[in-house]
Amino acid sequence: MRVVLFCGGQGLRMRGATGGGVPKPMVPLGGRPLLWHVMRYYAHWGHKDFILCLGHGGEAIKEYFVAREGWRSGDFVLNPGREPEPLGRDDARGWRIAFVDTGAEANIGERLLAVRPHLRGDETFLANYSDGLTDYPLPELIEDARTRGSVGAFLAARPNSSFHFVEQEADGTVLGIRPVEETPLRVNGGFFVFDRDIFDHIRPGEDLVEAPFARLAEKRLLLAHRYDGFWRCCDTPKDLRALEGMLARGGAAPWELWRRFPQGDGPAERDWLGPQLQLRPASAPEALRS
Repeated sequence: MRVVLFCGGQGLRMRGATGGGVPKPMVPLGGRPLLWHVMRYYAHWGHKDFILCLGHGGEAIKEYFVAREGWRSGDFVLNPGREPEPLGRDDARGWRIAFVDTGAEANIGERLLAVRPHLRGDETFLANYSDGLTDYPLPELIEDARTRGSVGAFLAARPNSSFHFVEQEADGTVLGIRPVEETPLRVNGGFFVFDRDIFDHIRPGEDLVEAPFARLAEKRLLLAHRYDGFWRCCDTPKDLRALEGMLARGGAAPWELWRRFPQGDGPAERDWLGPQLQLRPASAPEALRS
């Protein structure tokens, strides 16, 4: 199943960590870009065919993958006169990555419409904002969306925020105040499953969530999966520091399912992954045809 990754925004709230020249998905986390962690999550579940919707800073993303920057941030073996070989199982071998320039100023809906030609023949596909991490069992969302005939489905997560929710009367009298994370409120976690009919609900120039999702909700074709486990959006330098702290504690971070459950050794892969995808051997970049 193809995975569409929206990674062309400017990430203005992350400027303190990127310096303004690097797209938010490329901020380093544990020696690898945030985008790599998102892709590795999908690869863990067997989804290794990616479409990257590029925009601001797209050249940096191409450079990381096309110019073989990936091996620099992990363990590798060097044989003189040959390309470095990644050492271990958590590299990008077997991934197919399509790089599509979807415009520097395009919104998410426009980026999705731009890659529609590259999704021909796909009954269902996955999508992600490329700035959030989770340990959610993805096949649950996919299976539920298929079973219930939803056109769109997404992860509804508890917000990670330092804000407080205020309950008050009309005259301003405060009835209660508590952290947002302790309320029943849910946010769009950015992990999507789409039927190909989603394109029939997006009009030119529209963003993805507001008008198109409102139409789907009105027709009861939109599904939100509540999840109380680990989910965190990396939207600000503070969020990045929190994720780095989880890595610094040692062992596998919550979202590193590929380390917590090595292939065939844990419930994540044993119960959900099913037959392995045939891996595509490494080759030179090929032109993308629409």
